[in-house]
Amino acid sequence: MRGARIWIAAYAIVATAFLAAVGRYYHPAYGFTAFLEFPAAGHPYEIPAVQNAPHYHHPHSGGYDGQFYAQLAVAPLVADAALDRAIDDPPYRARRILFSWIAYAAGLGQPAWILRAAALENVIVWFVLAWLLWRWIPPTGPRAFVLWAGSLAAHGTIMSVRYALPDGLSLLCIALAVLAAERGRPLLVGAALGLGGLARETTLLAATLLGRLKRDGRSWRTVALAAVVALAPLALWLDYLRAIYRGRVPAGGGHISVPFAGLVSEVASIGRHLADAALALARDEIAALVAFAAQGAWIVWRIARHGDRSPWALVAPAFLALALVAHPVVWDGAPGAYTRVAMPLTLGVNVLLARDPRASWWWIALANLGAIPGVALLLSFGS
Repeated sequence: MRGARIWIAAYAIVATAFLAAVGRYYHPAYGFTAFLEFPAAGHPYEIPAVQNAPHYHHPHSGGYDGQFYAQLAVAPLVADAALDRAIDDPPYRARRILFSWIAYAAGLGQPAWILRAAALENVIVWFVLAWLLWRWIPPTGPRAFVLWAGSLAAHGTIMSVRYALPDGLSLLCIALAVLAAERGRPLLVGAALGLGGLARETTLLAATLLGRLKRDGRSWRTVALAAVVALAPLALWLDYLRAIYRGRVPAGGGHISVPFAGLVSEVASIGRHLADAALALARDEIAALVAFAAQGAWIVWRIARHGDRSPWALVAPAFLALALVAHPVVWDGAPGAYTRVAMPLTLGVNVLLARDPRASWWWIALANLGAIPGVALLLSFGS
C-alpha cells in the first residue's frame, strides 16, 4: 500500500509540474494566448474580430498553426471573407474544425473568450489523456511511471499543447475509440472516430479497430454502420466546405511522399546540426528519432511474433505507416511535426509495453526518449 501511494504521488508530481510549466505562459492582460503563437508582424492580417480581442503577440516569431485554428474558432462557419487573408490555406485548415468549434462553444461566442479557450483547450485534453492513461497504466511501480509520464511528455503531445493544435484532440478521440473497442461497443468506436475525423482527418486511420469484430453477418452490418457513423461527419463537413470554397478543398495528398523520404531528410538534418555544432537541436532530433524508431520496431516485432490484435496493436501500425510516408516537410524541424503524426503510435506502444511484463527496460527507455525534446519545448518560452 505504501509503495502504491509513492507512485500515485509521483503521477501527481508530473501533473503539478505540467501545470507549473503551463503557468510560465500566463500574461495578466492576455491570459494564456501565448500558446496560439500569433506573430507580431501578422497582426494587420488577422480577421477584425481577432484584431480587436486582446491576445499575446510573439515579437520574434514567424507564427505557427495555432493562430489559424484560433481565428477559425472566432468564425466557426468559415463564412468570414477575411479568413482568406488571415489563414495560410483556409480550405485545408477548415477541414480540422472540431478544435475551433469547441473553443467557440467554450468562449460563448465572444472573441476574447474564444481565444483564451482555444489556448487552454489542449491543456484540458492533456489532463483527460492523463486520466485515461491512469486507467491503462496504473501507478504500480517505476516501469508504469516511465511509460505514463513518457506518453504525456512526448514531443508530439507537448507540441500540441504548446502551439494549440488539433492533434491532441485527435489523439483523445482515438483513445476514446480504443476504450470503446475494448468494451465491445463498435458504434461508440464509430462515434469517437467521427468526432476525431473533424479534429484531424487522419484520425480515421484508427478505423482498423473495427476489424476486431467477428466475421458473421450481423457483425458485418454493425461494422458497416459504425463505418458510416465514423465517415459521415467529415463527409458532410467537406461537402459544406466545397460550397463555401467552390471546390477548393484539398484532399491532403500533398503531405504524402515516397516512403522513408522524410526519415532520410531528418537524418540529414541531424548531420547538418552536428556539423554546425547546434548540439541542442541535434540532441532533440536524435532523441525524437530514436524514440520513433524504437516504437516502430517494437510494435512490428510484437505483431509479427505474437499476432497481437488488441485495439492499440491495431491502431499503432497505421500511424507508424503514416509517419513513414509523410512528406519531408512534415519531418522538417528540430524535431519536426512527424512526432505529432506518430502520437497514437507512442501512446499505443506505451500501453502495450505496460501490459508486457517481459518488455525490457531498454525498450521502455528508448521508446520514451521523446520526452527530452517535449520537456525542452514546454520550458522554452521566454528563453
